[in-house]
Amino acid sequence: MTTLQSVPALGTHPASGSLPSRAETREQLSRATYDLLVIGGGILGISTAWHAAQSGLRVALVDAGDFAGATSSASSKLLHGGLRYLQTGAVKLVAENHFERRAVSREVAPHLANPLTFYLPVYKGGPHGAAKLGAGVFAYSALSAFGDGVGHVISPAKAQRDVPELRTDNLKAVAVYGDDQMNDARMALMTVRAAVDAGAVVLNHAAVTGLRFTRGRVTGADLKDSADGTEFGVTARLVLNATGPWVDHLRKMEDPNADPSIRLSKGAHLVLKRTRPWRAALATPIDKYRITFALPWEDMLLLGTTDEEYEGDPADVAVTEADTAQILDEAAFSIKDQQLSRDLITYSFAGLRVLPGGPGDTSKAKRETVVTEGRGGMLSVAGGKWTTFRHIGRTVMNKLAALPGHPLAEDMEPMNRLPRKLPLPGIANPNAVAHRLLIDGGTPGPRMAPDTARHLATHYGSLAFDIARLANESPELAERVHPDAPEIWAQVAYARDHEWAETADDVLRRRTTLTIRGLATDGVRAGVEKLLAERD
Repeated sequence: MTTLQSVPALGTHPASGSLPSRAETREQLSRATYDLLVIGGGILGISTAWHAAQSGLRVALVDAGDFAGATSSASSKLLHGGLRYLQTGAVKLVAENHFERRAVSREVAPHLANPLTFYLPVYKGGPHGAAKLGAGVFAYSALSAFGDGVGHVISPAKAQRDVPELRTDNLKAVAVYGDDQMNDARMALMTVRAAVDAGAVVLNHAAVTGLRFTRGRVTGADLKDSADGTEFGVTARLVLNATGPWVDHLRKMEDPNADPSIRLSKGAHLVLKRTRPWRAALATPIDKYRITFALPWEDMLLLGTTDEEYEGDPADVAVTEADTAQILDEAAFSIKDQQLSRDLITYSFAGLRVLPGGPGDTSKAKRETVVTEGRGGMLSVAGGKWTTFRHIGRTVMNKLAALPGHPLAEDMEPMNRLPRKLPLPGIANPNAVAHRLLIDGGTPGPRMAPDTARHLATHYGSLAFDIARLANESPELAERVHPDAPEIWAQVAYARDHEWAETADDVLRRRTTLTIRGLATDGVRAGVEKLLAERD
């Protein structure tokens, strides 16, 4: 177990190019008038801030918690076209999703996404037959221009070689298709970094206490820094409400009589240790519309998800015993019992999907993005899918350009004149990065372990070399944070100095994988808090 005594002291090793202090950022936010203030640091707000800064606008982004601290780090970790949407005839939507998926995984962030083969098992008595699913995966791959191969059907025996825990009783056939996978928290964080590189000013852990008005128009917000209680404000020509599940809470700050605009659906997931290696994922139909996933992710197995209407406080969303039982029961359709032992569960999490208001089953609701303008001129954006985060940012920017009176249009570069596939920071071939880390490691510091090299390459891309330099300059930073995880202490230092990490959860849950692995022990947490307190 990691103890406080084994935690490296970093105060004597300040990283070059560190972020400005929170006080400096607050001062910067307070003294300027911004073109756009984005409230909400989930992926919708982050993407909009990134695109707005690219367009030449002066942009500020704030969030009451951490960047991607809620729903945006509680997804199924997929970049996907949405196979189930073919069931409703949404062919154009699937094709658009595939375009965005391929752009992100191949050109925008190949260092943060990886291709994943999916097996769709067809059981006797199941909701779909082999012929139908075979045709479905072929059409799905066709809409992706066969960029992931041709969707086809294989035998149960062949599928079990890649998924050893696959249940083969009454298994008739297995349909095969391709999608992509990511670590959503890392993808969001790199997009924040891209927004800052483009000129945006950002601050997490800064909660809105009220909106500012000028002649009835929303012209900024008053905030409180939860790190030290400092109160400050931001003035802006336009305010964008991108607070996800809290979007109506902020709309009521603008107009106490505002009607609800959204409804929420809870999606829960479980993370388990794997009993054997998996080389493919499972997507098992539960009924005509729902699929349950079993995904090899971060050396673990990710199971989910649920889909039920949620009416409570978004801050209280959590995985219940009923959620756990449902996920395990549904996974048991296609996974052997030994992989579904509760003793293997290391972590569970739940997020809230933001859906357009209205009646109907949430599992059948469209995952569309809705942009509305309030009585005070504040824009609110809600909904959408992780896969299309860049498209959502462009959509909001086009909305800004078309506002009555065109208040921002003459100050911003039109979206169609900006690079269509601008890469995220750290873009590189992760295999090449991992190879370099292994070859260069140990000069002059300790040699880097292969799992650490691979982890750094696939979570930071070429920025992994900055972490390796920290470890080489201070060998104690090359030590593992926990013996059973690939992360090293240099990542904690880097998160503190370059990635806006303020709390232990920021580091353990979103900038590393220690929490989801069940390794955020008291000793590890205390060590991380000690390093965070040594911020320069």
